[in-house]
Amino acid sequence: MRFWFDTEFYEDGKTIELISIGVVSEDGREYYAETMDAYDLSGKSTWLADNVRPHIKGGFTTRKRGTIAGDIRAFVGENPEFWAYYADYDWVALCQLYGRMIDLPKGWPMFCRDVKQLAVELGNPNLPDQKTGEHDALADARWAKEAHHWLTERQRAIQMHV
Repeated sequence: MRFWFDTEFYEDGKTIELISIGVVSEDGREYYAETMDAYDLSGKSTWLADNVRPHIKGGFTTRKRGTIAGDIRAFVGENPEFWAYYADYDWVALCQLYGRMIDLPKGWPMFCRDVKQLAVELGNPNLPDQKTGEHDALADARWAKEAHHWLTERQRAIQMHV
């Protein structure tokens, strides 16, 4: 099954620290969580404070990293196909929930598919606008799914005319 995800994170050129993660499944289920230090991390730079902190929900969404890892493992199961938009740092932030790359759950790929790379392969068209919630991990994951579907429809249309 396919899963689209997004993370918000703090990075300093040496480390990537997860702030929040949103995951949307092919069958419509959704998962969202924030780390215990999401509020503090989202204030570590002006950009984060301006763009990410306004979306921090706190309360019931706040979980320990180990709990988030277990939740996501249960949410996606074995053999998931992961997609994200400009996925590199998001993939690292997700994988680090489990430790080293070789510690990923059984059946998980060691790579993530990238919606932006798919767009480039298809001529880099302008993707549908994200209407709301930019830099809210769950809203961004929803948009990544929408953009992926838009691109795959475009891809089908191109293939039908070849």
